[in-house]
Amino acid sequence: MRLLQIFVAACCAFGLGSPALAHPHIFVDVELEIVFDSDGAPEGVWISWAYDPMFSMLLVSDLGLDPDFTGEISEEERAALDGFDMNWIEDYHGDTHATQNGAPLALSGPVEWASDYRDGQLTSRHLRLLEDQPDPAQEWVLAVYDPTYYTSYGIVGTPKVRGRSDCTVRVFEPDWSVAGAQMEAALEEVLGAGGDIEADFPAVGALFAEEVRISCTAP
Repeated sequence: MRLLQIFVAACCAFGLGSPALAHPHIFVDVELEIVFDSDGAPEGVWISWAYDPMFSMLLVSDLGLDPDFTGEISEEERAALDGFDMNWIEDYHGDTHATQNGAPLALSGPVEWASDYRDGQLTSRHLRLLEDQPDPAQEWVLAVYDPTYYTSYGIVGTPKVRGRSDCTVRVFEPDWSVAGAQMEAALEEVLGAGGDIEADFPAVGALFAEEVRISCTAP
């Protein structure tokens, strides 16, 4: 499920009307913190999302919060906002993907979370646990992307590591020009087949994903 669909679900849950459907992307800044347990095994990852100002204003307004557009909400409103993007449907995988040697590593759904709205920006933070353990002797990868590319995620800074001091974490950007060319080709294929760009937008999100590569000293 894309963030737009989360937004629709949130609106419905609060008895609000459906938002207008359009295809400019939602932009989300991402911060990651990789958590290791007391034995030095990777336990999970804290994922922080900071939504773009337009989406923040739209969602907060449609939820009936901050009616005066001050960019701030009360503690009572903050409690009502809590978990607004954590009600995931069954086939939504959270847009955070863990892999090792190209094979997926299963992540749990969110087990802890918090959300806030300050200075006109909507933020949320959640913890997901690694259900599959990566081989500690090999590098593994985290990537944050919406497969449909409705939402554009960008990693901010270098992800943090909690619980170990012997790990290297590096962020790699995709080749933007190659990704753009591949998306253009996919869109041309949709149009050539008589498809609708909005309804049949190709799953190109992975092309634009930044990779976080994690390697630690083998035990």
